[in-house]
Amino acid sequence: MNIGKTQTRAIRIGHVQIGGQAPLVAIVGPCVIESLEHTLFLATEIARISASLGIPCIFKASFDKANRSSIDSFRGPGLERGLEVLARVKDETGLPVLTDIHTEAQAPLAAEVVDVLQIPAFLCRQTDLLLAAARTGKPVNVKKGQFLAPWDMRNVCEKIASTGNNEILLTERGVSFGYNNLVSDMRSLVIMREFGYPIVFDATHSVQLPGGLGKATGGQRQFIFPLVRAAAAVGIDAIFVETHDEPERALSDGPNSMPLQFLRQLLIEAKELDTWLREVTDRLA
Repeated sequence: MNIGKTQTRAIRIGHVQIGGQAPLVAIVGPCVIESLEHTLFLATEIARISASLGIPCIFKASFDKANRSSIDSFRGPGLERGLEVLARVKDETGLPVLTDIHTEAQAPLAAEVVDVLQIPAFLCRQTDLLLAAARTGKPVNVKKGQFLAPWDMRNVCEKIASTGNNEILLTERGVSFGYNNLVSDMRSLVIMREFGYPIVFDATHSVQLPGGLGKATGGQRQFIFPLVRAAAAVGIDAIFVETHDEPERALSDGPNSMPLQFLRQLLIEAKELDTWLREVTDRLA
């Protein structure tokens, strides 16, 4: 029985290190790119908070949300324009950047701009997509599907590693619990950590109510803080938080987005719990 915190592989993403002995990292940004101006505003605010708290941050935003509930839902600016926006974010804020890809053809194009390629949860078992992302040589963050057990993610890791790319991140984002509901099983963080790759806890998608609004996804953002506290106390390498300055007006995932005004406090609590866990682990080792 291992009662300690399993050591994970250290992965370098721009100037940020995730895993190994590195402190907690935050992956933060809006669900989708709404406009250049809005994305730069959020990225600038995130960079300011990151610098003031000494918490390394990676900016995230999607150029396309291909799995929206309704055909009428806003999906984003598309690949070409979206990558232009993300390139501006990197240039103007210095933050490393993460974005989703949905097809094999998108992988090499996105890899020219972003620092991390993310595989959405619904696509986490798509072998050809995983291999295409891995072959770019970029770190690959895989969201665990809502339908998968944590131990099934070992197969996902093996697919990516078969290319020689071991720069793998695994993200827990809740598991389906009946209809229109998700639950977070904190055991999943411990189980996936045993694979040796950095573990991310997605605090905002974990509070989704998928399809809960009929033609859109609902959410219970009041549970973001307690879930982050729990995950940080269990032991993670990064937290994933979608944020928006006006969640009620967000064009995607507003109900489960963290209001920007509370982001600073959330990161402070996560950092303090991460530091506490490291101190306790070292003292008892």
